[in-house]
Amino acid sequence: MIAAQILIDGFAISALYALGATGFTLIFGVSGVLNLSHGALLVLSAVIAWACTANLGVGNLVGALIGVATCLVVSLATYVAIVRPVQRSKAVPNEEREIFVLTGTLLWGILIQELVSYFFTSNAKMVPPLIDGVMLVAGVRLPVNEILTAVLCWGAIGLLWLLVNRTTLGKVVLAASMNTRGVTLLGFELSRVYLAVWAIYGLLAGIAGALLGMFLGVSSYSVGPLMASAFTIVVLGGLGSISGSLIAAYVVGYLETATAYLVSPAYRTLPVLALLVIVMYVRPQGILGRR
Repeated sequence: MIAAQILIDGFAISALYALGATGFTLIFGVSGVLNLSHGALLVLSAVIAWACTANLGVGNLVGALIGVATCLVVSLATYVAIVRPVQRSKAVPNEEREIFVLTGTLLWGILIQELVSYFFTSNAKMVPPLIDGVMLVAGVRLPVNEILTAVLCWGAIGLLWLLVNRTTLGKVVLAASMNTRGVTLLGFELSRVYLAVWAIYGLLAGIAGALLGMFLGVSSYSVGPLMASAFTIVVLGGLGSISGSLIAAYVVGYLETATAYLVSPAYRTLPVLALLVIVMYVRPQGILGRR
């Protein structure tokens, strides 16, 4: 019974991690930015969705959409107000821009975390599910919303695949991940490409955050563990490799789920962090990474 529960719950949480990590990896692959405010954006989306449904009386779907929209806006603000000024600043040496961006996104994430804690307290929030009800799967009582979560996550990932491989914008984004100079020579404004990528990331992170709030619940204290899980996934999968991140998301998701059931939910991130250390020593380029 426990094995079946781990298998089913692990699939759903891994789908959530895969969706969040896909956007995180996309940002790095195209613009070379490791966005350390990622965990805070996930939490922000979930908390705003909860606040809208609980305090404003809007429907569960509308509340979730408002949470996603908020994450999109804050994601764009992250690029416009934090990342782009550092990348364009003449006062910052080229060899130090990366560390300045890392520091800027980290502090931005801390600011978001503290604002969430101040306005909504640090208590855990459960976002109302989109669909109520329970069904039996392999003898396990499973909320219908959990199945919907996995379906929505993979649906969003599928739409991203179509965008990247079947649209002009997607092909420009893909080209920018390979050769930014070449994209510029073809007449495309690189800052607009980056803005589009951050918008895509904001949507993916917003959806992942709202669904995470429905599945596990979040609080301002969730920022650190979520960031640790996301960072582990992108390093394990290979920095810049979306396919590697999808594989790594299931490794991390099942590892966390098994730890939560067999040991304690309080220690679910410890094996993941240990895995991160091992990977950095044994295979620093990750599963499918090239660098």
